[in-house]
Amino acid sequence: MRLEPLMTYYADLLAPRTVGAGPYGNRMIFEVSAGAFEGPRLRGRLLTGGGDWLLLDNEGIGHLDVRATFETDDGALIYVQYYGRLEVTDAVMAALGGQGETRFGDQHFFSQPRFETGDERYRWLNRVIAVGQGRVLPNRVEYQVFACVN
Repeated sequence: MRLEPLMTYYADLLAPRTVGAGPYGNRMIFEVSAGAFEGPRLRGRLLTGGGDWLLLDNEGIGHLDVRATFETDDGALIYVQYYGRLEVTDAVMAALGGQGETRFGDQHFFSQPRFETGDERYRWLNRVIAVGQGRVLPNRVEYQVFACVN
């Protein structure tokens, strides 16, 4: 088994809404305002309405709970959902606050995207097992996503 590039994408984020410290950690909600994706077999934009319901635990780990709708350049809709983990370092907090950015590999920031579509042209995505690596920029996250292939 090997990893093969599937796509890169970014999501522009509105300022977080902080729910606050609850029984499971500190909940922050980041709403997607725009974005785009591109890969060897697909490209398009992120629609508004998606977001990340991030839960920060007491050990400095952010638990991702993301849902988004991708629209391909040729009109197909793809529902994307993933969970993941983000090591919330000082550089991540600065980037989330609008100061600086991180690079891929600077910290533990991985996701497990799952794709759903009914469009025949992209039905192959329903079977993809993927892993993503992220980075944080002011008001934006970027991902490199890879498909697991035999």
